[in-house]
Amino acid sequence: MFIKEIILTPEQAFDEEHVLEHVRRNLGLKENSAVRIHKRSIDARSKSVVVRLQVEVFGEEPVPNRINYSIENLPRVSESKKVVIIGAGPAGMFAALRLIELGWKPILLERGKDVRARRRDLADINKKHLVNSESNYCFGEGGAGTYSDGKLYTRSKKRGDIYRILEILVAHGASEDIMIDAHPHIGTNKLPKIIQSIRETIIEKGGEVHFNTKVTGFILENQEMRAVKTEEGNIYNAEAFILATGHSARDIFELLHNTGITIEAKPFALGVRVEHPQHIIDKIQYKCDDRGVYLPASSYALVHQTHFKGKQRGVFSFCMCPGGFIVPSATSNGEVVVNGMSPSRRDSKYANSGIVVAVELEDMEEYAELGPLKGLELQKNIEHKAWEKAGKTQTAPAQRLIDFTQGKVSKDLADTSYQPGLKSVNMEEVLPDFISQRLKEAFVSFGKKMKGYLTNEAQIVGVESRTSSPVRIPRDKITLEHISTKRLFPCGEGAGYAGGIVSAAMDGERCAEQILALYGEGN
Repeated sequence: MFIKEIILTPEQAFDEEHVLEHVRRNLGLKENSAVRIHKRSIDARSKSVVVRLQVEVFGEEPVPNRINYSIENLPRVSESKKVVIIGAGPAGMFAALRLIELGWKPILLERGKDVRARRRDLADINKKHLVNSESNYCFGEGGAGTYSDGKLYTRSKKRGDIYRILEILVAHGASEDIMIDAHPHIGTNKLPKIIQSIRETIIEKGGEVHFNTKVTGFILENQEMRAVKTEEGNIYNAEAFILATGHSARDIFELLHNTGITIEAKPFALGVRVEHPQHIIDKIQYKCDDRGVYLPASSYALVHQTHFKGKQRGVFSFCMCPGGFIVPSATSNGEVVVNGMSPSRRDSKYANSGIVVAVELEDMEEYAELGPLKGLELQKNIEHKAWEKAGKTQTAPAQRLIDFTQGKVSKDLADTSYQPGLKSVNMEEVLPDFISQRLKEAFVSFGKKMKGYLTNEAQIVGVESRTSSPVRIPRDKITLEHISTKRLFPCGEGAGYAGGIVSAAMDGERCAEQILALYGEGN
């Protein structure tokens, strides 16, 4: 087997049979020679857009399976040692699968509802402006990633086996395209079925999954976690505990702090979501008026270093959703939070992206008396102000993009994908100066980097505040166990150790492996 690199037009690359015939013809291979696409990426750097392909050529060799992960080969663990996992997001679910693979029984406790039942609560947020504090875009089976773009690209290649995570997703129903595309994604319309399939595997192999089960107490003995208590008063004992509650479980951070379990404030990022008509981004990136039917909705990645009052901070795009929607991501009433999502086809007429400012510990000094919870309080105050300024519903504050950079309140707003609606607001009254002034500078810079980006056809929508956790739950770098509480393994985004579906999933697997290394047979 060898790999051949080829460059095709989008139209040529769209037809997989054409691609394989092209390779066979150019290499003088027989018609029945085995050929398979290995990697695929779009290159829009030159005047004409091309698709770069890496193709595996097997000739007459047997073609190996692309997927080696087997659900059928997993052991049954109903009578095995138990690990309680708090949170059924990607970190928790992949930790559960890895524990089963290693012969231990996972017990998943999820405060929210199953992935199908969550939909009714999401509809209530969008249509009735009602926020269920236990079931929303952040809480529930699959976590915040379930109803999102389903991006599977990560730079965290040293943290685990990315290819393995993709294999497991394919084994549970994802398209094999995610193993080929340079920037793979699944789409919010397809992720729920995959999440449900993973849950079914966990239960079939002897694990447990409990929904509407909120952990409200930690039971410690001699600095060891021995059990957790739920809101209903149930006690769950186990050999070890994986805490994978996500970046928005504020009550868990407060519970840890009040119980005397060490946590610490950490930097995060906060800003707005900017929404353009998709055709504007396509025209900038593809350098044409119409991308046609073969090119996908285009995306972008932007970064700018700003200086304000003698301090340098980065401003960068985050979770860019081509052909997507802006959604309300509040986890309680009295706050407005926005996020982005895309269906698998990315066929909305809008493009949106978080544009956020790095928030360092010294930026939180106004709340210094709160110690490790100071970043959380900064988040809360900005989200509450957004709720107040926009009318005390899930209507979001917004401002046209050039108007924002020039300090003008917009007379009207553009059409939007955000279902609860927008209200024209001076966003400087929502965001603190160290955020708003840096955003202004960055948007002007972005307009120079991408001609046409800075336009009043685009608008900013606030606030994008849940980019990552403002709290870190410290753990040993090697064992991944909490630095002072034994048998507790902080995990994923909420603990401060991941930033997306794949990195969270890899962290979940690593925590499962370290539990066995520390507390398995012979230890």
